[in-house]
Amino acid sequence: MQDIILNIRKSLSDFYPDTEISGLIRLLIENVTKSSIPALLSDKSKKITEEELLKIDKIVERLQNFEPIQYILGETEFYGLPFVVNENVLIPRPETEELVELILKENKTDQPRILDIGTGSGCIAISLKKYLLKSIIEGWDISKGALEVANLNSKNNSANVLFTQVDILGEYPNQRTFDIIVSNPPYVLDSEKSEMHTNVLKYEPHTALFVADNNPLVFYNRIADVATQLLTNGGKLYFEINRMKGQETVKMLEDRGFSNTQLIKDISGNNRIVKAEYHKVE
Repeated sequence: MQDIILNIRKSLSDFYPDTEISGLIRLLIENVTKSSIPALLSDKSKKITEEELLKIDKIVERLQNFEPIQYILGETEFYGLPFVVNENVLIPRPETEELVELILKENKTDQPRILDIGTGSGCIAISLKKYLLKSIIEGWDISKGALEVANLNSKNNSANVLFTQVDILGEYPNQRTFDIIVSNPPYVLDSEKSEMHTNVLKYEPHTALFVADNNPLVFYNRIADVATQLLTNGGKLYFEINRMKGQETVKMLEDRGFSNTQLIKDISGNNRIVKAEYHKVE
């Protein structure tokens, strides 16, 4: 077993930092063998089969092409829950878990109607539904492929979420109102592509990531306008944002009549979440 681990580490040493390699080794070995590394190391009777070795070799080859391990394995974890992921959806980030945590903390005794705009894998909507059991939640996305993934994740997690194909920049359903609207829309500027890792640029869906430099708040502007129509009186809007656009996002919301606006830092100290309330003028 130790030899296998050493071989994987050597094969990946030119492609990833040592700290990242350790995590990749754990994920791929445990996924292929369905056993933990400590169990494999402590139990001499556990042998990795030739078939499993071939699977490991194929995964290592894909990792050498910088394909994200989550896409290779077809799964990841978000807020303690399992999620299917593929090239149709972004891989959920830890910062987005902080967004979910904030919403749960502030609304844990309520039974809200929640709308997740740009739902992707459904990670936000499904996590909220699992921990706000009496909530009614919808998720919208323009991508048919993303909605297929979201529906599968909803089924796998036994979370009753209604997913609908909606282009938020176009027409949208307006028959229902919501107590909370949350969105993690595309916010990485085209000019920031040079700072992105190869695994992101080559494999993750660009339409879910990037916006033009000359219109960085295009989705935030539109969602804020939609929120003024669909939020109940005193309803809340939560955004995950580009850390460089926090003050602009706050000003945009205040200009539209939102109040109690807050800019919140993530665990790394970057501006990452904006929250606001909308009180309708009688």
